[in-house]
Amino acid sequence: MKNKHLIIKSLRTPYLKYGFFTRKGGSSKKKFSSLNCSLSSTDNKKNVKKNIKIAQKEIGLLNKKIKLLNQIHSNKIIEVNLNNLNKKHVADGMITKVTDVALAVLTADCAPIFIFDKNKKIICCLHAGWKGTLNNIVKEGIKIFKKNKIKIKDIVAIIGPCLSKKNYEVDLDFKEKFIIKNCKYNKYFTAKNRKKDLFDLRGMINYQFIELGVNNLHNIKKDTYSNDSKFYSHRRSTINKEYNTGRMINIIGFK
Repeated sequence: MKNKHLIIKSLRTPYLKYGFFTRKGGSSKKKFSSLNCSLSSTDNKKNVKKNIKIAQKEIGLLNKKIKLLNQIHSNKIIEVNLNNLNKKHVADGMITKVTDVALAVLTADCAPIFIFDKNKKIICCLHAGWKGTLNNIVKEGIKIFKKNKIKIKDIVAIIGPCLSKKNYEVDLDFKEKFIIKNCKYNKYFTAKNRKKDLFDLRGMINYQFIELGVNNLHNIKKDTYSNDSKFYSHRRSTINKEYNTGRMINIIGFK
């Protein structure tokens, strides 16, 4: 099956390859069908490892060492270098200059984000759920780009498929956490009723980039919740009382 991954077709990236993968085209069965890439799930580990290789091969990064994280819903970002290349990392983002590796995050409603520069020096991937967004993992990533002397005007960011506003129902105390951080975040919440709001995760992430001066932004506006055949969704599986779901993989690497 071709086209398991999504890209921004109008964006030219001759120096790197990337893909936001769907759940299609893999080896996993039943509720994990089919491109589940989560080794922490109860899925067959052989199938998961095969799925990761399928994804790498599809975007031409099979010859790269793939780096995955133990994701903890934080704003912590690891700089992957030759000294820590073989270590396991606990974080929600990675950034590297090493050309022999591919960086990857797993998602099932949270937003996968790729950041890179036009001068072909650095690539970054982030896993941004509500906690990572609350603590502005985007800002932490851009700090590292600045530390590496990358100009804001040369930074490109892509936000992949995630839970849409219409399906992101939250309690009022959830909203309050964000308003305390930044009163401007209020505009990313819309009242659904007296007790619930709808949260625009994608909108807030875009705002955080723009606030930092990053205007070269791209979005793959796909809702993970509403398309069961194409995406895994943690929220959908929880509502359906299926407490162990798969994860999509999102990969970026230098050519």
